[in-house]
Parts: sequence; C-alpha cells; structure tokens
Amino acid sequence: MGRITRIELYKVFTRKRSYIGFAAILIIVLITLGAIAWEGKDVFDFLTQNLTQSFYLQGNLVNGYMESYLVLNFLWVHIPLLIVIVTGDLLSGEANAGTLRVVLTRPVSRVRLVTAKFNAGMIYSFTLVIFLAVISIGSGILLLGRGDLIVLMDTLNIFPSHDVLWRFLMAYLFGLLSMTTIASLSLLLSAMSNNSLGPILSTMAVIIVFTLISSLDIRVFDLIKPYLFTSYLDTWQMFFSFNIDRAEVIKNGAVLLGHTGLFYGLTVFCFSRKDILT
Repeated sequence: MGRITRIELYKVFTRKRSYIGFAAILIIVLITLGAIAWEGKDVFDFLTQNLTQSFYLQGNLVNGYMESYLVLNFLWVHIPLLIVIVTGDLLSGEANAGTLRVVLTRPVSRVRLVTAKFNAGMIYSFTLVIFLAVISIGSGILLLGRGDLIVLMDTLNIFPSHDVLWRFLMAYLFGLLSMTTIASLSLLLSAMSNNSLGPILSTMAVIIVFTLISSLDIRVFDLIKPYLFTSYLDTWQMFFSFNIDRAEVIKNGAVLLGHTGLFYGLTVFCFSRKDILT
C-alpha cells in the first residue's frame, strides 16, 4: 500500500461521519435479532401457513441464517447511502475546506492523488461490507443457532444448513463488487463538485432513477437497461437459487467492473483538467 493511500485512509477513518455506517449496521442487526428472537416464530408461521398445508416443516427454521438473509435484503438498499456519505466527500470535501490546493502544491500528481483516494474509498467500502457480513452472520448464529434456510423468490428454495454459508460468502463477494461501482460513481461526482453535499445527493439521485428504470417492466426502457449498472446490483440473489447461472454471474460481474473502470477513468480525466481555486 502506497504512502499516499495510507494518508488518505487515515483521513477517512479519523472523520466521525465514517463511523455512521458501522453504527447504523450494528443497530439494524441488533433490532432484527431482537425482533426475530421475540416474535420470529409467529411471523414465520404466518408467512408459511400456506406451505404447511402441503409440506411438513421440521427443525430450527427461525435461525441465524434466516436473520442474516433478512438483513442482507434490508441493507443492500441502504448500504449505498452509507458508502456515499464517505466516498462522495473524498475530493469535494477537501475542495470545500480549502485544503485541496495545498495538497497539490506537493510533488504528487493529480492521477496519483485520485488513485489514492479511489483506493481509500474501495477499502472503506470493503470494510463496511465485511463488517456487515461478520456482525450479521456471527451474531445470528451465536444467538439463534444454525438451521436450514428457506428462501421465497420466484420459487421456494430450502437449503440445508451445510449448503448455506458458502452462498452467503459468494453473495457478499458480489456485493463488494456492486459497492465498488457505487463508490467509484460517487468519487467521480465528487471530482466535479466543490461542496460535500452535492456529490452525495447526486449519487443517490442517480441510483434511485436508474433503479426505477431497471425495475420497471416497460418496453421503451428495455434498450437502455443493459447499460445501467443498477440492473446488475441484485445479482447476489442468484446465489440463493439451486440453479446458479454461472455465465450470467460472470457477465454481470464484468459489467460492474467495466462501470467501475469507466468511472475511475472519468474521475482522472475530470480532475486532471479541473481548475483548483481553493
């Protein structure tokens, strides 16, 4: 790890806002755990009342894996916001504080500075997602135990306990790739702005609009959906299917990597030509 990247990481992890995401994840996981421990069995019986007429469900089905899957569904909607709060401020925050011009007076090229901030943003995103994985799965298993996982998507999938953990691992690995794309987009918008709030709000607006287009079943949008990175963010759900389309997973991952590279390249291009006045 380069010296400049270490400096940028120090800046990231000495800001109080960087810990908002960790605190939010911890609170949500604890609330979910408490709710499942208190009334999880009743809710589960209500949701599966139609299944019990045809199937006999036995074993510890209200378990840590179920809690982890619920948390995963809840937080993938909110984690982009938690990441953008930090990565959207990496360049614009220094411009707003008036320190960016001072930083560039040192013998550091703009490309190296952007790369260091990009690396710091990626490491922060990885740390946040890994924290989510450890705290949700670890605390879930510790307090609720292990058991089979029931997943209701297009079909009913019941995974035995020994066939679950690797699915979470792969889902989180793909989630890391998805969050990398989000972080690189916010860094690009941060390079175009001189205030901290603009890139954060702009990134969330882009995600909301693109997600809306990706989810609407309207023929006119079918031509542009393949070019929107939001069309691939939910690929992690494919790992909770018995028939995993590996080719589709690899293709979607390549598209997200392509978007990340594109956003990084545009960030370097924009920041290299930006007039630093403060």
